Amino acid sequence: MYVCICSRVRECEVRAAIQLGARCEDSVGEACGAGTGCGSCLDRISDMIEEVHADTLVGVSA
Repeated sequence: MYVCICSRVRECEVRAAIQLGARCEDSVGEACGAGTGCGSCLDRISDMIEEVHADTLVGVSA
């Protein structure tokens, strides 16, 4: 399934970037290109980051 249609980035690619340490939408974009086009996928990317890093994001502002 595509997360970012503009850059044709699949969910597995975004999850891999997050697993490798991406902690914000910009770092995901740098890693795989997702979220660098129209921006409509940024909410989904943010949700995915929160799913993976919820325990480490306590006290961090978005």
